[in-house]
Amino acid sequence: MNRYERMISGLNEETARAQLRRLYGNREGQLEQQCSRYTSVLTRHEKAFHTEGPLYLISAPGRTEIGGNHTDHNRGRVLAASVNLDCLAAVSPRDDMEVHLHSEGYRPLTVDLNDLSVRPKENGTTIALIRGVAARMKELGYRIGGFDAAATSTVASGSGLSSSAAFEVMMVAVFDQLYNGNVIDFVTRAKIGQYAEREYFGKPCGLLDQMASSAGGLVAVDFCDEEPQVSRLAYDFSKKGYALVVVATGGSHANLTDDYAAIPAEMKQVAACFGQDCLRRVSPEDFSKALPTLYGKVPDRAILRAMHFYTENTRVRRQVEALQQDNLPAFLREIIASGRSSYMYLQNVYAHVEDQSLSIALALAEQLLQNDGAWRIHGGGFAGTTLNFVPQEKLRPFTACMEGLFGQRCCHVLDIRPEGAYTLQLDEN
Repeated sequence: MNRYERMISGLNEETARAQLRRLYGNREGQLEQQCSRYTSVLTRHEKAFHTEGPLYLISAPGRTEIGGNHTDHNRGRVLAASVNLDCLAAVSPRDDMEVHLHSEGYRPLTVDLNDLSVRPKENGTTIALIRGVAARMKELGYRIGGFDAAATSTVASGSGLSSSAAFEVMMVAVFDQLYNGNVIDFVTRAKIGQYAEREYFGKPCGLLDQMASSAGGLVAVDFCDEEPQVSRLAYDFSKKGYALVVVATGGSHANLTDDYAAIPAEMKQVAACFGQDCLRRVSPEDFSKALPTLYGKVPDRAILRAMHFYTENTRVRRQVEALQQDNLPAFLREIIASGRSSYMYLQNVYAHVEDQSLSIALALAEQLLQNDGAWRIHGGGFAGTTLNFVPQEKLRPFTACMEGLFGQRCCHVLDIRPEGAYTLQLDEN
């Protein structure tokens, strides 16, 4: 029995199966599905690389944004969670500075880590993220080196569950595991991923996505200071009879970077009128008093988006308090209010009037869940997904209705994953 066969056999050991249950939950068929998936990625690594050195299985989750829509980039509050969809890689170190990545469904790629300069032509590519993660880790004094990786992902691109952040966090974990002994804390890991996405990938993102993926579990994050304040919450929506359902409407994120970038830019345009770099540095009272002078000085939409920021920041605090008090009806009311604010004031439900698939999904959810659930825009908006809190007794008709409109498998029924980046320990003996 070779090493790969021993590792595959190790997936059947109870210790490994307990780890898989912790990462992916106990839904029917989930354990068998993940064992098959892990077996596949190990087999692909053997076929592609035939290495003899250490081999690791490293996973990083996607995330769901529960509260705090577009607040993080202006140092606001968010409520988010990692989910049981992830990026997964079988990785082994190399003795040079090359990264060889075979990602399922994509052409193999190679990155030379001897050159960590920003390359504008790589904007928007996987290579840019790898190079950016490596560059930032080296700047911070961490060791980097080449590796061979076979990867797969259940966080589909464009699903609204932040496939890019999951990949970035996984890459940090790979370099950390192979060359630093797994010493990087989750906040630093998130910041490294954000740096790669902003400076190398070319997307002006906040820190919400990377933080939720890196921290793991259900977390409230306050970005007011340079070091985010993270509070972990223990709340199991499934035990309260609710499923978290993300509905992918099929809209494309292509050519929407300018729409995303305009949101933080317009909020900061308002903040600049007060001599500040972000809205969190301006009190809600000062903003309200200054409205007569702001009107006509900045775009109307910028004022509305600032209004959203202040009310959304307060809503996150109320959402957290409701969960801490186990007041689920109050929490659900805040979720609905968050979605309406995003629709009316933030204005990120659609970018073009001819494509309003998200608007239709929200309207349909309101009809299906009224008085007994909650619905809102999910993530960046403009295209992509909605987040819904669906009573278990309505889950089947809800998903059937959405899939009848937006296609099979448009609904992702999620469990909150308690771990961020994770290295699966297998018994190879």
